[in-house]
Amino acid sequence: MASPTDIRPPFTRESAIQKVRAAEDAWNSRDPQRVSLAYSIDSEWRNRDTFLRGREQIVHFLSGKWKSEQEYRLAKQLWAFSENRIAVRFQYEYQTEAGSWLRAYGNENWEFDPDGLMRRREASINDHAIDVSERKFHWPLGARPLDDPGLQELVK
Repeated sequence: MASPTDIRPPFTRESAIQKVRAAEDAWNSRDPQRVSLAYSIDSEWRNRDTFLRGREQIVHFLSGKWKSEQEYRLAKQLWAFSENRIAVRFQYEYQTEAGSWLRAYGNENWEFDPDGLMRRREASINDHAIDVSERKFHWPLGARPLDDPGLQELVK
């Protein structure tokens, strides 16, 4: 699978889908440094009610996120794209430090520079408490297997 920075604008449907999957795989690694390399040095983020700028803040934010969001598994799906922008919808599941399970539902808007680095990310996310029996994502920690149905098959 391509790294997120190997795929550059202008996007086609195929390259936008590849970009989304590459980003999903990076986030499922739960490696803040790896994830940060897909963003421009001065990337701007809005994540829920948190505003970040630059890779250093991104690494710090993601390090805290994955300490508190254990058993994190994410699936993303392309929603729309244009020349240098992509919109995605996603769901992820995680267990809190207290043992509760949640599913997060969200949408992201991404804007890329000519080198394929994300210079802007805006994420709107809502959490929903679930019972462990309601979990949808059961693959081993890490990248979602290629034969896993992802969101398209789960949500009809």
